[in-house]
Amino acid sequence: MSAALGVRGSVAPGFDAVADAFAEVVAGSRGGAAFSVVRGGEPLVELHGGLADPDTGRPWDDGTVAVLFSGTKGLVATACAAVAGRLDPDAPVTRFWPEFGAAGKAGITVAQVLSHTAGLPYVDPEPDPVSTLDDRFGAAALARQAPLWAPGTGVAYHALTWGHLVAELLRRAAGDDPRRVVEDVVARVPGARVFLASAPPPPARIVRAPGYRISTFLQDPDRRRTVERMYRVLLGGSGAGAGTVPSGGPGRKDLVNTPAWYRSGALAGAAVAGAPAVARVYAALVDPARSPVPAAALARATRVHAEGLDAVNDRPLRFGLGYELADPIGTYGPEPEAFGHSGAGGGRHGAWPERGIGFSFLTNEMRAEDADDRASTLLGALHACL
Repeated sequence: MSAALGVRGSVAPGFDAVADAFAEVVAGSRGGAAFSVVRGGEPLVELHGGLADPDTGRPWDDGTVAVLFSGTKGLVATACAAVAGRLDPDAPVTRFWPEFGAAGKAGITVAQVLSHTAGLPYVDPEPDPVSTLDDRFGAAALARQAPLWAPGTGVAYHALTWGHLVAELLRRAAGDDPRRVVEDVVARVPGARVFLASAPPPPARIVRAPGYRISTFLQDPDRRRTVERMYRVLLGGSGAGAGTVPSGGPGRKDLVNTPAWYRSGALAGAAVAGAPAVARVYAALVDPARSPVPAAALARATRVHAEGLDAVNDRPLRFGLGYELADPIGTYGPEPEAFGHSGAGGGRHGAWPERGIGFSFLTNEMRAEDADDRASTLLGALHACL
């Protein structure tokens, strides 16, 4: 690998094009990144480079971990599938959580929660930033709240509230700390570890590319205000017009770089891990001999349960039971069958079942979706090498 570009690692024979694509990604980055690809328990690609902390010059090495943001949800979906015998997707939420039935929610099923069709995309009234990361606080508030639409009739990404809801369901169905449930399921895969209940090593410092924005498909100004409310904890403060991160000194926007975020254990987006660990989890899922999830439960979790245009964000969506699935805009590359979960700012983690491959692109430089081709370039290069 090219030391001049700060790229380290290895690729299997025939995957040099992936290394070349990754070198270009790192060369154009203010931060750092890692890209791992695993098949049958063996790495095909293990690459990392750039800076884990641009402020101090700390390099991204083979042990660097970073916040997964919503890449967390894919690991949580895996835990839900692993305990599906105790958390029946067809059951009403109230079977496990009776208080949830208030305000017309008695008929909402576990599957509707997992597939983002429950109609509860934000907590009302809006909590303070730290409480936004408190799954127990959010779950209690959502239990009292009425849905915005008839559950099951519309789909919209529940960016933070998905974690509140699923954490409470796991807590009640599995009888354990939901963060520990996720850690334990991930640990069934050799070489894989995620930090949710346990304190992580210092993660890569998050930086935002100039003009970083969210919800780049959205043009409606009224729904833009809703989106900014939903993502304020990520954007950092109010008044961020058009979903752009405000400039200025330290404040809310730095929450992602504090223990208040990466030790919160929030199931929607606070897990910390390395790309090799995440790629190993997804590779194990598509290898029946190594999967931590029963085959029937995984098949159910990775079929389409909801799809359409996001009712809030106007982005095309396709969900299984917590997993994102291959969609019309090619989120998971050229492969027609895929599942996983992306993360805010550019992370992309998932599996190509027909290829037996798990992959993870992890970065600490957040870019707007309409200006970020890093993961797509890497997945395109990977597909061409197979």
